[in-house]
Amino acid sequence: MNKFTNFADLAATLAADRATRSDDAHEQSYDGAFIEHSELAKLSVMDEPMATEMPDPDMARAAVELAVGTIFDVFRDTRMEEFAQQIVWGFVNSFHMTARIAEGREDDAAKKLGELARNYDPSEIHAVEMEETQLLCQTLQGCREALEAMRDHASAVYHVETGKPFTATRGSQVARTGVTASQIAARDFLAARNRQRNEEHAPTGPMVVVSGGQVWHDHEMLWDILDDIKARVPEMVLATTGMRKGVDAIATSWAQARKVKVISFIPKMKELGNRAPFLRNENLVKLRPVEAIVCEGSGIQSNLAQRLRQAGVPLHIRRIADQRAAQRTQRA
Repeated sequence: MNKFTNFADLAATLAADRATRSDDAHEQSYDGAFIEHSELAKLSVMDEPMATEMPDPDMARAAVELAVGTIFDVFRDTRMEEFAQQIVWGFVNSFHMTARIAEGREDDAAKKLGELARNYDPSEIHAVEMEETQLLCQTLQGCREALEAMRDHASAVYHVETGKPFTATRGSQVARTGVTASQIAARDFLAARNRQRNEEHAPTGPMVVVSGGQVWHDHEMLWDILDDIKARVPEMVLATTGMRKGVDAIATSWAQARKVKVISFIPKMKELGNRAPFLRNENLVKLRPVEAIVCEGSGIQSNLAQRLRQAGVPLHIRRIADQRAAQRTQRA
């Protein structure tokens, strides 16, 4: 195994090995994201335009592989192995949250640019302000896309190492690589649907709902049902109740493997209290799903199954006792 003392050497080796690697999609994503939109950059309203460059995409890609891979390698086969997953999840989530911050600043700049464009003013001051606001918007867009490329790459490594898809705590995770399934927050989905439809955040297609308890081991049972549904409904979009363990996590992992978009309907407990899960169930039924899978969990799953049945949605009900023995559920 080669040893590297700096990212430049590692990047050079990775670049030389490209032809034999299996992650071409991520390489293309880096090349497509780390683009110089302009010779100048501007990161805030107060900053003057500066002549700064984007990071080298090969070095950025190498940094992600080295950082994520090293954490798993160092902890593997030690008493701390179980903590590697949590540490890397936080690493991936930091990319995700930073990208969302950049996206918010980009949205603010785009809003201001729209206002400037609507309010015609022939003065030179107005023209300069428009140019600088457009530069600000482009710079933030480039930074966001670069952060998302690194997030998607780190997320893919996390999935390979753990067998579980990365699911963010907040906000949508719309994959830019085409390798992983997009995971869309319900709030973003509903907002995009109520406004002009945006396919990234409000995907069209028949909805299939999945919900169940957080303690569930039979992956094969759920994968088989979902594969059968997808064979009949190829353009399906998966809607889950957003739990990071159990049935929802298994369904999300299936969606990632099958390139199916996922909408996570997480109950707003802070805003709505104990009513939140039941209002969430109501919203799921309003999606008019074409099919649903509900696995035994709590009274919340029972309520969802009852609502879906009343709405005439074809249901797959599975109880905890229906599962195969744990040792027989390992999928290659």
